[in-house]
Amino acid sequence: MLTLEAEPDHEARLFFDLDLSRGAVVAISGGSDSTALLFLLNDFCRRHRPHARLVAVTVDHALRPASHDEALKVGALCASLGIEHRIRVWEGQKPKTGLLAAARDARYDLLAGVARDKGIPMVLTGHTANDQAETVTMRLERRDVVDATERGLAGMAPFTLFDGDIWIVRPLLRMRREALRAMLRTRGAGWMDDPTNEDHSYERPRVRAALGEPGIAAALKVAEAAGRNRSDLDARAASLIRRHASRPARGLFRLHPAFADEEDRAAAIHALRLLLSTIGGLPMLPDEAAVTSLLEALGKGGSHRATLARVLVDARRTGIFLLREARGLPAPLRAVDGMLWDGRFRVSMRKTAAASVIRAGAVLSRGKPVAGTLPDPFPLPDVPVSLVRAALAAEPEVDCAGENVALMPVIAPFARFLPGFDVQSAGILAELAMASPLPPLPLPNAAV
Repeated sequence: MLTLEAEPDHEARLFFDLDLSRGAVVAISGGSDSTALLFLLNDFCRRHRPHARLVAVTVDHALRPASHDEALKVGALCASLGIEHRIRVWEGQKPKTGLLAAARDARYDLLAGVARDKGIPMVLTGHTANDQAETVTMRLERRDVVDATERGLAGMAPFTLFDGDIWIVRPLLRMRREALRAMLRTRGAGWMDDPTNEDHSYERPRVRAALGEPGIAAALKVAEAAGRNRSDLDARAASLIRRHASRPARGLFRLHPAFADEEDRAAAIHALRLLLSTIGGLPMLPDEAAVTSLLEALGKGGSHRATLARVLVDARRTGIFLLREARGLPAPLRAVDGMLWDGRFRVSMRKTAAASVIRAGAVLSRGKPVAGTLPDPFPLPDVPVSLVRAALAAEPEVDCAGENVALMPVIAPFARFLPGFDVQSAGILAELAMASPLPPLPLPNAAV
């Protein structure tokens, strides 16, 4: 666990590997953690990255009468440090249930919006080791839900890709909150406490109040071990996908029959879960037990046909074919910039684009081959044309598409959040699905 010694350059350890060539957005609420982040990063940049552009952003959730004045006080602090500051307000109706989760999503949307406007590829947040311990403890207490798997017990990743283009970086994730507060006291700097953090009607404040030092230390050990295991499994699964998976036609994927006989069963199961989620357009990985049963059936050889996670699995002598099943496809709908279609494609529209409608299977209704999808004659004789047509029937088409409207494939389980633990498989899946490549890592020397 890192500490802040009295040495003059302790912050270099926190930020030295960070690529600040295009600057950074710093999320600051005015609380102790984010205020400490701002001071430490500013010190580092003055010493080592004098030309780095810092933009501090405060999100006013508009949930308390005092929040606007607090945001203005943060702005005054930033001005005293010579740091650009912006306030963004969470506007509109607030949900009556799931408020904290909705606030988190809104906060990331607003922070990422500023980063995009400024041409900055990353947002730094003040999450600490205490936050990590709280997250892992909450997941340990929810043994009946998905987050209590080892994947969930890894907690927060040091960096996470948000919406495919903005990195959320947590440089203080190994720092204790009390060490940060001691540093602020030494500087004579104060902070503002959000009363929500003491509201025991919410789960996190209850866990925070109950966690003593032994509990924090134990939870951090769990997170560290689970994070290593998650990254290792991801790397092994990525290797299997690269070795065995191909895309013979639009919307149609094939696994080599040898995939079902791989000795590394854990990696094969994880790889298959990732593929099913991506092809089916689902944000969550399918049930591990169901995928294990499917892999066992595929390992018996011969023909096998099944559906799982909205994916048709068709095993033949020439391969294990996977495609989006025909059921549950979206009805024709008007394209909206940024929308996700069927969890598999993101719509990108220019401001000058005319109103357009997205339909499934429209590519087949044209009555003629489409370049890159179904040429005539089809050049891969070991790929059944019936499966190619079935795959195309689930693919989207936009009327009046072209330069003004584009449908970009996304990797469904990571379309919103891609934790750094999973970047290797996500990169391979992006290549396979012809999605946009991942942007450069914010920590080029990070071990992944």
